[in-house]
Amino acid sequence: MFDSTRFLLFLTAALLLAVAPGPGMLYVLARSLAGGKREGVLSALGTFLGGMVHVFAAAMGVSIILARSAVVFAAVKYVGAAYLCFLGVRMIVDARKDSQALNDATLQDLNNARNPLWQGVATEVLNPKTALFFLSFIPQFVVRASGHVFLQFVTLGTISVAMNTTADLIVIALAGPIGKRIRASATFRRRQRTMTGAVLIGLGAYVAASESK
Repeated sequence: MFDSTRFLLFLTAALLLAVAPGPGMLYVLARSLAGGKREGVLSALGTFLGGMVHVFAAAMGVSIILARSAVVFAAVKYVGAAYLCFLGVRMIVDARKDSQALNDATLQDLNNARNPLWQGVATEVLNPKTALFFLSFIPQFVVRASGHVFLQFVTLGTISVAMNTTADLIVIALAGPIGKRIRASATFRRRQRTMTGAVLIGLGAYVAASESK
């Protein structure tokens, strides 16, 4: 069902994106540091469920259009590729600003917050950037000629969300040393986000230059 080359590229990109310390990972880490590993796990589960809401919503909307129109399919891929490049550039620029640090005030606010599971769901579901990301990222790896566009979209989306959650759970298990490293090292944060931004730019350029199928 999947093109082997594109699927391998998808796994590589999804893995690099999963391990990069973005807002979702930092949110889960902060919950763990503020309320313990139980709250961290519940928060990670919440962001997983929220991510799956976006996956199914995008799959139901996009797959119907993509399955019927090759022109629209190509347009979505090119627009998505451009958006990925934009995200990559913005991530590199933001890395220089280093606005992702965790501070004591943030930890105190999260420690006072309740219902980490539903807060995680709400945080992810109500984030329009997550919806835009899935709408731009997943279609790049859907092979229209293979059919079953909805199933392809959901499968790839589920893999991506599961990899993100797995990375979050690893961060929770190592919350002490990882939290200290991320909080203390601005250089570490900048390098991670710069690398991820470069991956997004490269991915967007690759899919824009490759043949749509």
